[in-house]
Amino acid sequence: MQRTSRKKVVVLTVVLVAIAVAVPFFRGGERAAAKAPAVPTEVPVKVAQAHRGDLDLTLKVIGRAEAYSTVNVQARISGQLQELLFTPGGQVKSGDTIIRIDPSLLQAQLDQALGNLAKDQAQLDNAQTVLKRYQPLLGKGYVAQSDYDTYKANEGIYAASVKADKAAVELARTQLGYARIQAPFDSIAGAPLIYPGAQVSANDTSIVVLNQIRPIRITFSIPETGLAGIKESMARGAVPVSASIPGTKAAPMQAELEFINNAVDTTTSTIQLKARYANDGAELTPGQFVQVVLPTTRLANVVTVPVVALQNSPLGSFVFVANDDGTVQQRVVTAGPSSGSRVVIEKGLNGNERVVTDGQLLLVDGARVRVVTDNGGA
Repeated sequence: MQRTSRKKVVVLTVVLVAIAVAVPFFRGGERAAAKAPAVPTEVPVKVAQAHRGDLDLTLKVIGRAEAYSTVNVQARISGQLQELLFTPGGQVKSGDTIIRIDPSLLQAQLDQALGNLAKDQAQLDNAQTVLKRYQPLLGKGYVAQSDYDTYKANEGIYAASVKADKAAVELARTQLGYARIQAPFDSIAGAPLIYPGAQVSANDTSIVVLNQIRPIRITFSIPETGLAGIKESMARGAVPVSASIPGTKAAPMQAELEFINNAVDTTTSTIQLKARYANDGAELTPGQFVQVVLPTTRLANVVTVPVVALQNSPLGSFVFVANDDGTVQQRVVTAGPSSGSRVVIEKGLNGNERVVTDGQLLLVDGARVRVVTDNGGA
């Protein structure tokens, strides 16, 4: 009995040792199975077509909106400011009366000039009548030659007086017209610089500043190294200029280059340019900052791909080319200049390939891919 009990104990001990040895291996196998990643059969990617054609390189600079015309309105006569007929900050139309100067003194001067004209005209008419009456009597000897010469001289004096009076009337009428100041063009009025009741001095006292903003100019400077490319673009025709307001999502405003300064600033090695923008919706206000993009050099018959397709490695730049059989090929390329969202590929592509633009981090040469669209579909 004792020998049988010992055998049972020995057998039980062996079984427990075997279980203790097997359990770690079993758990280790479970952990290894849990850690093994699932190898995807196809990698979802987005692709874009390489393109061969002409490409305009662009230059990005910061510019500022500038009033197309600015007028500091001053009176052409002296007098008391009577009335302001514009809304500060509001629009004024070309030809609208925006300022009135007290016309009472000017009206009196016009009335006086008209009176002098009437008086001298009456004297001239009388002198001409007398001269006409005495002329036939001169030949008959009824009128002395000296008397006739006096009447002739009087007629000349009164004729000269009438001419001078007419000029005085015209001057007084013009001066009276200056009492009404009209807007020279469609513009935006600034804040009044003086108010009704103030005394205005001719050609000295500023009353208001008018800014023409339709159209408006966009002024900016570019490095002198970019001037040759701009001139090449102008030789091909009108140069488009794109302007956008930083911090807004509105579409860029399309302007046209109209001015290149005649000298380079030697202190900054830049040259000033100006573009004309219609500004029909008053999007721009004088003094406002804008981001300007304009074309410079045109590259002919080059291959371009989206910038996001280009990848870098210690061996150089490369792209993944999507093949028709659902695989990708890692293609070493030589990248050139970029413009906007596209970059020139000088070597490595022919222009008829499809390149991967999203999902490259999961790819290796020869990997299988599945092309998806922006909405997630294949």
